[in-house]
Amino acid sequence: MLTFDDEVITTNPAVDTLSSSAATDAASARIRVEDKRIINCKADVNQLVPFKYKWAWEKYLAACANHWMPQEVNMTADIALWKSDKLSDDERRLIKRNLGFFTTADSLAANNIVLGSYRHITNPECRQFLLRQAFEEAIHTHAYQYIVESLGLDEGEIFNMYHEVPSIRNKDEFLLPYIDVLTNPEFKTGTPEADQALLRSLIVFACIMEGLFFYVGFVQILALGRQNKMTGAAEQYQYILRDESMHLNFGVDLINQIKMENPHLWTAAFREEIRGLMQKGVELEYAYAEDTMPRGILGLNATMFKEYLRFIANRRCQQIGVDILYQGATNPFPWMSEMIDLKKEKNFFESRVTEYQTGGTLSWD
Repeated sequence: MLTFDDEVITTNPAVDTLSSSAATDAASARIRVEDKRIINCKADVNQLVPFKYKWAWEKYLAACANHWMPQEVNMTADIALWKSDKLSDDERRLIKRNLGFFTTADSLAANNIVLGSYRHITNPECRQFLLRQAFEEAIHTHAYQYIVESLGLDEGEIFNMYHEVPSIRNKDEFLLPYIDVLTNPEFKTGTPEADQALLRSLIVFACIMEGLFFYVGFVQILALGRQNKMTGAAEQYQYILRDESMHLNFGVDLINQIKMENPHLWTAAFREEIRGLMQKGVELEYAYAEDTMPRGILGLNATMFKEYLRFIANRRCQQIGVDILYQGATNPFPWMSEMIDLKKEKNFFESRVTEYQTGGTLSWD
């Protein structure tokens, strides 16, 4: 028994021993790097560190550094051009069909992440990137809405194209079964069949949706911008393309990491199935190219897109380790590489429309 200024303090050896034992158990239960896995991991997903996949954390930081908002882009020139007679009917058709696909495509992407992929990825640093990616998909949907609103387009027409225009609907209908697999609340990984279903959906989502289906639309709007037309929309598409290229690269790393940790999933039959899905994706995107630009415009034509899609499909196959589909395919749009490598050189803090408030200057009135 100890006394301090007449206050009696008792010690209980049994309690002290229990506390020490509990502390030892807790320490032994701490997460180790080797405990972490992309899927089917039992380690505490709420504990961010120690990092196992530093590439995922670095991609998260890079994505945050690329932050932008649609309202930062001035649409005045686009509005004036749209109201003038300086755009052909084919160019107007292209722009509206383009927006008709993208206005819902990024909503599908966000729902797939939030309601599907996020639940089945059991690594916290990868989940951190997925949260950022979901936010960026929301920004992209916002951007397309901002363009539609700025130009005064018929919102009912544009936002319902994914129901009403076959070339758009067919792409979405191709994607939906692979999204539905992951968003089904009863779907669980842990068996070879389920794990392959997850891997298949991740490949369709990253390599076909984000890595193939978006590229005709990007080329079209950026080609307009290169001719000094729809420059505000083209600037936003540049930022969206940069974001999507990061999403694609993250998805490829995720897929390859799952393959490394689960080599039994990567069978010859599965690889052939993936090649077939990629080929179907090329066919659907080419049909969309023909529909959006039935006659050559902007120095582009459907034949060029056929070659471009074959080139892109080969690249996606190479990135995930399956045999290419189209021998000798080349890139007819080398300038797209420059667009993807865009650095945000504009100082938006000098020209932004809406001012951002930092934590120290927030007004709570």
